[in-house]
Amino acid sequence: MTSAAEQRALAEGRAAESGQPAAVVDGVRRALPAAPPAWPGAPTPLGARFRVGPDGVAGTNFALWAGGAEAVRLCLFDERGRETQVPLTELTHEIWHGFVPGVMPGQRYGYRVDGRWDPWTGARWNPAKLLLDPYARAVDGEFGLPPEVYGHVRDWPEQHVADTVRDDRDSAPYVPKGVVVHDDDDWADDRRPKTPWADSVIYELHVRGFTQLHPGIPEELRGTYAGLAHPAAIEHLVKLGVTAVELLPVHQFAHEDHLLRRGLKNYWGYNSIGYFAPHAAYAASGTTGQQVGEFKRMVRALHAAGIEVVLDVVYNHTAEAGELGPTLSLKGIDNRGYYRLQHDARRFADYTGCGNTLHVVQPQVLRLITDSLRYWVTEMGVDGFRFDLAAALARSMHDVDMLSPFLAVIAQDPVLRRVKLIAEPWDIGSGGYQVGAFPPLWTEWNDRYRNAVRDFWRHALPDVREMGYRLSGSSDLYAWGGRRPYASVNFVTAHDGFTLRDLVSYETKHNEANGENNRDGTDDNRSWNGGAEGETDDERVGALRRRQLRNLLTTLLLSTGVPMLVAGDELGRTQRGNNNAYCQDNEISWLDWSLLDDPAWRPLFDLTSRLIALRHRHPVLRRRAFFSGRAHSADGLRDLAWFTSRGEEMTEGDWYAPAATLGMYLSGRDIPGRDERGAPVLDDSFLTVLHAGDRPTGFVLPGAPWAERYEVVVDTSREEQAEAPGTVHPAGTEIMVPARAVLLLRVD
Repeated sequence: MTSAAEQRALAEGRAAESGQPAAVVDGVRRALPAAPPAWPGAPTPLGARFRVGPDGVAGTNFALWAGGAEAVRLCLFDERGRETQVPLTELTHEIWHGFVPGVMPGQRYGYRVDGRWDPWTGARWNPAKLLLDPYARAVDGEFGLPPEVYGHVRDWPEQHVADTVRDDRDSAPYVPKGVVVHDDDDWADDRRPKTPWADSVIYELHVRGFTQLHPGIPEELRGTYAGLAHPAAIEHLVKLGVTAVELLPVHQFAHEDHLLRRGLKNYWGYNSIGYFAPHAAYAASGTTGQQVGEFKRMVRALHAAGIEVVLDVVYNHTAEAGELGPTLSLKGIDNRGYYRLQHDARRFADYTGCGNTLHVVQPQVLRLITDSLRYWVTEMGVDGFRFDLAAALARSMHDVDMLSPFLAVIAQDPVLRRVKLIAEPWDIGSGGYQVGAFPPLWTEWNDRYRNAVRDFWRHALPDVREMGYRLSGSSDLYAWGGRRPYASVNFVTAHDGFTLRDLVSYETKHNEANGENNRDGTDDNRSWNGGAEGETDDERVGALRRRQLRNLLTTLLLSTGVPMLVAGDELGRTQRGNNNAYCQDNEISWLDWSLLDDPAWRPLFDLTSRLIALRHRHPVLRRRAFFSGRAHSADGLRDLAWFTSRGEEMTEGDWYAPAATLGMYLSGRDIPGRDERGAPVLDDSFLTVLHAGDRPTGFVLPGAPWAERYEVVVDTSREEQAEAPGTVHPAGTEIMVPARAVLLLRVD
């Protein structure tokens, strides 16, 4: 691309102008600027791609799939918001396309799509509505939801038929525009960490919430991709020892009408509208394409620190909601082609609770999703994805189907099958709960792990069977089809629900700030407040809560599987009892970094980082295969053994008996697999004792052949954890385990 080529393209565009087109907007015929010519261009790739066209002329190729549409007009906007319309007359396999000379990077654009207005059959074309390109790589402007952005008359007096009355007002002044982006970055200097699944420790964070209050990040960079790339932010991640950040949604998203009416916004971002565009509000450098480069620099900085980037992605629904929602993009391009509709095609099928569900079995929808995924891997540098409500993506026509087109395409795709794939294995539809059912290549959020660990530490499990499965990798769920223990992403908390501190401080949700009369959010918290609801000055209660936090974190980081932490849990972050802070873009959700300097909370960070380091050092804690429970040597040692407080191996009856204490022995001599040079993998052996009772208990340390002595490595009853070697106990002796505590002992 040269300046001469740019000037020639612009000159040719001006020379081709003729006549004065017009459009009817708000019932008034208005003159529009003369349109530049659209050369035929190409139907692939979809989206807006800047390139040098015929005869060396610089311009942009535009391609939009719009099945069933009668006409498509490309709308170009100058810096003052004036619109120029360019008819796209070429149609190839339902893709409307054209090459427009002189359209350069930074150009803002959208589409108007003509067709039938017949909501009873699902047809909702309305050329008065400016539509965002589904393939737009950058978005400029903020999504508000005035009446003009609805395809129907939103405020029609008879609401039960409002969606059938077409609104002919122009939406262009009120909606963001796509931006033409050109980026020839080939990532030659990037080095992906490529951390094996078994070695991974995931850290779920929000770009804005993690950086907004960080004192080491310059104020102008807080809340942005550049802020997360700042050395002060990365330093915390490195000290903690996590191997991957899982970013809450960073695809361009919109805010729901009911939130805007209450003066709130969608903070979490699970309301996507642009699957190729980094959310513009998280960019410090600008929103006319600069956000793309800023995001890439963030990924590079994290990779340089050895940290992978996983995106939480929302392909199950969009921000257009149901039939009473706005018309922003897909609904106006081809409503029937993109969304699942009910038998009454006027209504949307809703397996997500958000008003609509993308129709993933449709080839064009499947292409949109897979093109987006490949783009974020190959051009934006990310290392994996966590799929929100993944069961909705695995539905064929109605039922969840593990042989569905979506899962089949992912399994054979040469790019996507190599990255980290995490399913949230449920949706809200019939048969939507699919924990343990996703095929090999996939890992899953394991909510049965979450529930078991929460219940154990509030002493609410009827016996310890469930806890045994969860601590040892959930073989009952994942030991099939060649899956491994790391198919289980273990978590105690996530963005949705209580923070870890709130889990031990509140027994009921306190979501009044959300403006929904505390009706939102789950009531199944499985929490225990330690004797007082919310914050308290009672030091006895405070000490108990901090001990419970240590118990929960220690259990998580010693369990077989992939641990996931939530940003701020290692600091004792609180949301004041709000278990659904999706609309709280404020101090309720942002990390309070002053906790690092608080003597009451700093030890929690130190323990967490110490446990992660311990996990990294010891392969026995990062198993790549399930335990067999069988003896592999003449002395009778097994790779996994369970003990009662009497120091005896558990019997069948012990598993079914009420108990508050569980001993788990991991043998470092029986780790399956070999290292890179083919040598056996050997490690220390460990005994973990978990005691959820409210009084101390005796525990007899197993004797021969299990051990000769035991060294205490972690004792969660202590506020401070000693770095030096701990107390050594001879095998066969009875030790006293403090109330509500975990002991980790190294075997000699």
